[in-house]
Amino acid sequence: MLNESLSIGKSPTLDKAHINPHVAQLGISGTLAINERCNQLIKDGKTVYKFGLGQSPFPVPVPVVEALRLFAHEKDYLPVKGLPALREAVAFFHRKKDLVDVAPESVLIGPGSKELLFLLQLVFNGQIIITGPSWVSYRPQARILNKKISVLHTSFEDKWKIDPEKLRAVRKGKTHIPAFLILNYPGNPDGVTYTYDELQALAETARKTNIFILSDEIYGQLHHRGQHVSIARYYPEGTVISSGLSKWCGAGGWRLGTFSFPRKLQWLATAMAAVASETYTSVSAPIQYAAVRAFEGGIKIEEYLCHARRILSKLGTHCASRLAAADVRVHMPEGGFYLFLEFSNHVHRLRQKGLTTSALLCEKLLEDTGVALLPGQAFNRPDEEFSARMAYVDFDGARALAASEIIPLDEHLPDDFLPTYCGKVLEGVEHLLRWLQE
Repeated sequence: MLNESLSIGKSPTLDKAHINPHVAQLGISGTLAINERCNQLIKDGKTVYKFGLGQSPFPVPVPVVEALRLFAHEKDYLPVKGLPALREAVAFFHRKKDLVDVAPESVLIGPGSKELLFLLQLVFNGQIIITGPSWVSYRPQARILNKKISVLHTSFEDKWKIDPEKLRAVRKGKTHIPAFLILNYPGNPDGVTYTYDELQALAETARKTNIFILSDEIYGQLHHRGQHVSIARYYPEGTVISSGLSKWCGAGGWRLGTFSFPRKLQWLATAMAAVASETYTSVSAPIQYAAVRAFEGGIKIEEYLCHARRILSKLGTHCASRLAAADVRVHMPEGGFYLFLEFSNHVHRLRQKGLTTSALLCEKLLEDTGVALLPGQAFNRPDEEFSARMAYVDFDGARALAASEIIPLDEHLPDDFLPTYCGKVLEGVEHLLRWLQE
């Protein structure tokens, strides 16, 4: 009788109408989707130039890997704000690298800076301002939370950077409402950064217009000349510094991010930690213990960074020069491993191919050549603008790093270095250029 009664009635059904409407229109993040597609094409036997996902090509530094091995047995839940020793190491890192007075109790550790950014948008009740172009996840996160976001559109002529005038304009009539500007530099997707004077001017404008700054400095240690400067140096009371292990430490899959708050914004850190305690609880214990070694730094890690910067600078400059010579509008990279390409000089030829948007451009390019770029529209650019991001990371970073390490840092890498160790990137660029000229 019991089994019979359980079978009475219909099974519940769900469809898209039952999904939160703020989520229903979302797809997989563009960077992750292009990576999955490239991997499937490779599995199918295709030659693909993986310039879509922005993942560091370099291995995790040996001292950090050794630390993970040493602490692999750690299994206990850690404090929601993070391992105290790690929070101390992160504070030390920013005091030493950025000359900013960060206190350990003002550091929050999360499972990637992306998750911490989501928590900030969740708990902060005010205006969120981003630039265009900007990283793919800033705007979708706001959409998930049903929050409006203000986009400051920039241009190639501006080097994709904002200025105080744009900042004042977006705050006109709203200065009574607090705001957060998300500022990412060296930039994803553009690879450019801000000068000292530009940072000072933005800091002063933010201070006068009731704007806090989330300074996304995940690529800071990959400034090609090792000269990254945090805007927190000029606006310490109003800047939250975002960092982590994914880019400069090559440990994207480890999922560890950090937010460092000024004392004035301790209330925000406390609110974010409260939500974290009800969601992810805490970050993986072995990863946090290993991260202490990463943020403590030392000679081996500094040498690792110097070699990584030297390789990325030479490769990025070469790619940008080849593309610029073919009338692709692109700025020379100053940090990270991205180029933001603008194809307006090829509009006529592209339209002859039947292409009208950046998405169609990237789709056709991948289909014809195997070169995978991400369209500009994924980075908050207009659909009809022929722009795309190139992540010049499709090479064996471990092999390139080992080769660089036997060449003194006060010497330039030889002319045959790129063809020997980064040949697939060079080949992909040449395929792109031939396709444009066809």
